[in-house]
Amino acid sequence: MGDSTLLTSNLSRRVLLGGAGLGILGATVAAWPRLTGTDIPGRGEDRLTVAIIGTQADAAARQGLVDAFEKSTGIRVRIMAIQSVDWQDFFSKILTMVAAGTPPDVVNVATEGAQLFAERLAHPIDEFVTRDRSDMREFFADVHPSLIEAFMYRGSLYQLPIDWNAANMYYNTSAWNAGGLADPAEDWTHLDFRQALIEMKRAGGSGFVPYYWTNRLFGGVVPWLYANNTSFLKEEKAPGGEWLWDEFYADSPARPLLSGGYLWEQPNAEAPEVYESFDFLRGLVVDGLGVRPEGGGGNTLVGQFASGRVGCTPAGGYWVQGLSEAGMQPTDYDVQFFPRWATGEGSELQRHQFGTAGYAIMKTAKDREAAWQWLKFTASLEGMRHVFANPNTTPSRRSMVNEELFGVKGPRHWKRFYETLDRFPSTGPIPAPPQQGSVETALIKNVSLAVGGSEAQMKGALQSLQRDLELALRRTA
Repeated sequence: MGDSTLLTSNLSRRVLLGGAGLGILGATVAAWPRLTGTDIPGRGEDRLTVAIIGTQADAAARQGLVDAFEKSTGIRVRIMAIQSVDWQDFFSKILTMVAAGTPPDVVNVATEGAQLFAERLAHPIDEFVTRDRSDMREFFADVHPSLIEAFMYRGSLYQLPIDWNAANMYYNTSAWNAGGLADPAEDWTHLDFRQALIEMKRAGGSGFVPYYWTNRLFGGVVPWLYANNTSFLKEEKAPGGEWLWDEFYADSPARPLLSGGYLWEQPNAEAPEVYESFDFLRGLVVDGLGVRPEGGGGNTLVGQFASGRVGCTPAGGYWVQGLSEAGMQPTDYDVQFFPRWATGEGSELQRHQFGTAGYAIMKTAKDREAAWQWLKFTASLEGMRHVFANPNTTPSRRSMVNEELFGVKGPRHWKRFYETLDRFPSTGPIPAPPQQGSVETALIKNVSLAVGGSEAQMKGALQSLQRDLELALRRTA
């Protein structure tokens, strides 16, 4: 999701969720030591402290945004960059700071941690949104309600989405054409996808990989589960949210679907549809059509894709800048909606997964009004124009996903990035309950076992995943 000035920093969804960008930290980098409040310069100054995942260079790159905010509001801000291997590591460091009594006032939080913060750390912004409804109306009119719903938790709103990315399917046109393939149809199925991989493999040389995927929540097994109208967790929706939906989205076609937020409270790893999806991916791995998903950094993948050694991979708008830096021209690749499941209940949905990010106000914030002004400014057109100079992510504002941002460097069908929400209103966020860290650990542990061997091994891995998820979701008193 972001360039050197972006909300979610250079260490954004491009790396943390399996994307790419040159010069970005890979997933194999060792973890930094845990952070305490004494490590943070400037604590004690009369400033609003905003924690982001990244480096001091990432903090410095936001100076234009900070300057504009301070000029507009008179509120002083310090950006606090926290180096982390991934979102889970970042959230752990924030929890350490809270325990040490030195928490930031505002934290940049992606979908992976949204419910963790909503349940334990963040202050709801309902009162501010309602009070400033006249100012906020323009923002909500420019943002798809599915992105807003991803930050609803049990009827309250905790963040304003700034950028987001869906798991679309990128394909290398040189590999695609070498296989004698026509452009994939927008409503292609998982069986069409498999046949395309077979054709590319026949035409590909030594070292060519038809399908590359990673073992993590974004772009791993989850989009295939969503395509099959299922997930490894049972998805429900909380009641509530009318205060927001009726005020800002009363005329939206999506209004009947909108709720008080997603709930993932029970495991679902042994459902028949989950078995079916895993077996499909296992077949790709066993037949040499796809890699075994052991993770890996985005730097390696962008080079492999740019050189024609990878045929397809799931990614979102965050990949465009990295591919451009790697020397790919817009005609060298394209993007298509994720394949739908060919048969079964809900197969016509062609559901996608997405992840989004925004700022959360901590319960312990010294000045919640000042913190709200930061959220409000960074979601404004003025604020967002300071951070979306390059196509390193998909802005939450529809008006900013335009020819200027994606038309020069992006693929021919770059409009599909935002159309993923418009065409498929059932598209939903990454399944990330408050216990996301343990849940993702359980998933990663068992996916490799499930798809790398026999059918019996896969069955055992799914049973193990079910047990691990039951433990992960067990709430403490």
